Amino acid sequence: MVLKAFFVGCLLITLTSSNASAQAERDDAAMAEYLGLLDQIAPPAREGAEAFMAAFRRKCGRDLRSSELRRAVADGNGNPVLMQMMRAKHDRNESELARLAGLVECRP
Repeated sequence: MVLKAFFVGCLLITLTSSNASAQAERDDAAMAEYLGLLDQIAPPAREGAEAFMAAFRRKCGRDLRSSELRRAVADGNGNPVLMQMMRAKHDRNESELARLAGLVECRP
């Protein structure tokens, strides 16, 4: 009986890990597609989004999900820090970009 419970537990862990892995793969694909669309609109938009994502990863200890990035771009006038990072990339203003990276919040 204990052995059966152990195997059931292992199976559940494997299935949960597989589902999480599949979700991460879908999110990565969606992110790549979304970044590609931003690049078609304006390369600095993609570059600013990538800088925002990197700052988020450093500060928050996890990757930004594609759904979070889409909301950060589309809600209202967009996340102000993200929009300013896109502008800083357009202006090639690396010092402004570094300053803005410190303003990224862990709830995008």
